[in-house]
Amino acid sequence: MALKYLTFVLNLHCPYIKIGGADNSRGDEELHLVFQRLTNVFLPALNLLSFFKSQKMKACLALVFSASTCETLLDGEIKRKYNKWLDSLIDFGKKELERAKKNSPQKKVAARNLEKAEEAKRQYNELWSCDLLKAFAGFAQDGYAEILATCGTYMFMPHFADMTEVLNAQVESGLFAIKQCFGRVGDGFFLPEMGYAPGIEEVIKSYGVSYTILPAMSFLFSETPPQNGCFMPARCQNGLSILSAEDFFTDREFDGVYADASKDVAWELSAKELSPFIKEGKARTAASWTYQSRDGGEYNVDRALDRVKKDARDFINKKAQDLSKAQIILGDDAEVSSTVVFDTLNLSANWPEFFDWLKEASVLALENSLVLASPSLVLEGKFCAQKITPYPAAFSEFAYGEDLISNKNSWMIRYLRKASERVVDLVSRFPGDGGLKTRLLNLGAKELLLVQDCSLAKMVGQNNHAECAAEFFKRGIVAFSNIFDALGSNTVSTEWFCALEKLHPVMPWLNYRIFSVKK
Repeated sequence: MALKYLTFVLNLHCPYIKIGGADNSRGDEELHLVFQRLTNVFLPALNLLSFFKSQKMKACLALVFSASTCETLLDGEIKRKYNKWLDSLIDFGKKELERAKKNSPQKKVAARNLEKAEEAKRQYNELWSCDLLKAFAGFAQDGYAEILATCGTYMFMPHFADMTEVLNAQVESGLFAIKQCFGRVGDGFFLPEMGYAPGIEEVIKSYGVSYTILPAMSFLFSETPPQNGCFMPARCQNGLSILSAEDFFTDREFDGVYADASKDVAWELSAKELSPFIKEGKARTAASWTYQSRDGGEYNVDRALDRVKKDARDFINKKAQDLSKAQIILGDDAEVSSTVVFDTLNLSANWPEFFDWLKEASVLALENSLVLASPSLVLEGKFCAQKITPYPAAFSEFAYGEDLISNKNSWMIRYLRKASERVVDLVSRFPGDGGLKTRLLNLGAKELLLVQDCSLAKMVGQNNHAECAAEFFKRGIVAFSNIFDALGSNTVSTEWFCALEKLHPVMPWLNYRIFSVKK
């Protein structure tokens, strides 16, 4: 019988929202956000890949990296401060363990969280030598991970579908970042928020990309409906291979026994009790530490982990049944596949047991004779897949990205589009300048790319650290506008320019000409 493939795609993008400078009152809050991602997303992902390797499992995960994610992991300041943050978290954990010693369930939670913090410090320093990108690259080389590029700063592409130069810049910067960090560019490209609009396939195909992943709705509502439904790959009219995927996070209801992340102790304890993890007078951020379950009761670790096993078993059994039914319909010799995309940032923040679930699901998939495969393996040898015309869709909100232009964040798009028009104009006006003008143009292109990240609009729309995101966005737009005015008037304050250049020392390889009109 032909194989049944299951592909897990872990979206590891996280927005770059670092704001520096002496006047920055939100610096601690932003650093805490980055450190939480390192602790709750990147280290657990590496742990899972290590488990695959230690057990010699025939399993591979697809991992999505953006340029901003790579820059975050490479940031020397973050590497230096992360260890201090872990030390403060460990000290806090020891205080919590002492405070909870008379409450057995709470004591078990505190002991588990303290152990996780101590293990994170050990792994980050001893196991991965503070270089997580190198660790991911090693697993990719060993065949346990496949690296997918995405837009350089995770721009929602349908919003700029009529601005080819902007699409080119995002695709080019994303692919270049992957090559810089991992040595080579893979075959796939991940569309941010899975947002597709007609014409996007032409842009990514022109850069040598072999495949992308689209929402199931893009398949099912296609003008030329796929004969094999969503269970086999298809191709766009230009030959770009496409896989159909479901978003694991959409409308997901988590069981009541799981930890309630909204009841984090960072919001419950006094400033004295939180010290030294969060200094008195500073903005509070989650400690990823809760004693309450979603059903309002006391959180029980053992009960939650038992539920993890049941939920993982139910999920895999459902997948195995669906693929078996599809194989019966399409013929026993038909290889069928299912792709699931995990938004790790949202899942880890809302479901602390997510990586426990993912590990269990991965093991059960192999036990159920499913091949936990990379997209490239699924597409191998399938050169005659049916050509379809995908339907515009996205994973975000109600399948069209409505939450990215809501009544809370719609003010952002007009600034983005105007700035995008201006940067294309600047490239045409200064096609070959050098010296200070080139540095100014490169800086302007960088500032624009950073604020094009649609994660900022989501944070504002969902009121998730909205002030941080809005502040970063406004500063970026103002910085770009000042650069545009300086180039127009041919005057610039060197002191101001150098300070701005030091503020975001990311993507030093960026060249403003990526926004040029391609001939």
